[in-house]
Amino acid sequence: MKAISKFSGRGVYVEGNDIDTDRIIPARFLKCVTFAELGSSLFYDVRFDEEGNSKGHILDAEQHQGAEILISDVNFGCGSSREHAPQAIQKFGLKAVIADSFAEIFHGNCTTLGIPCVTMEKGAREKLSALVEADPEAEITIDLEGLKIICANNIFDINMKDSAREAFLAATYDPLDNLLAASDEIAAIAAKLGYA
Repeated sequence: MKAISKFSGRGVYVEGNDIDTDRIIPARFLKCVTFAELGSSLFYDVRFDEEGNSKGHILDAEQHQGAEILISDVNFGCGSSREHAPQAIQKFGLKAVIADSFAEIFHGNCTTLGIPCVTMEKGAREKLSALVEADPEAEITIDLEGLKIICANNIFDINMKDSAREAFLAATYDPLDNLLAASDEIAAIAAKLGYA
C-alpha cells in the first residue's frame, strides 16, 4: 500500500443530491461472486433501459470515457451501507469523489478502498463542473496534503475528514494491510498471552 497525497485525472460531473447506494449499484447486482464484476453495473438503472440500451448518461458520453474523478452534490452515498457501491465506483475506473457531503458509512468504505472523498462548497464545485463540461480533457489535480484542487489555472479549497486524510498521507487506509503488516507484533503479543 502506498501513500496518497496528490493525484490527477479527468473529471465527470454526475448531478444530483442524495444519490444513494441503490442508485450507485442496484440491489440485484449484489449477488456477484467477485467485486470485479461491478464496474459495468455502476448507476445501471439510470444509464440503461430494461433492454440494456444506453439512456445517454453522462458516464457513457464519449468525451468522459476514462474520467477518474467523480464530481457530485449533497449527501452522496446515502442509503444502505453496502460496500458494493464504492467497489462499483472503483471497478468502473473512478479514483476519487468530490461532493458537498457524504454519507458516513459510504465515506468510510471508500477510504478503506483507497478512494479519497473530498468536500467542496457549492460555488466552487459548480465552477469546477463547468470547467469539466467546457473541456472534458481538463486535468484535475487533487492535493490532499495542501487541501486544494487545481484545474485549468483555477485553485479551489477542499476539505476532508482529518482521520481519512491522515490515513491516506500515512498509507494506513487499508485495515487489512495494516493487520498483515503487524503480523509479527500480533504473534508476539499472542505468545505473551499464552494463546496456542
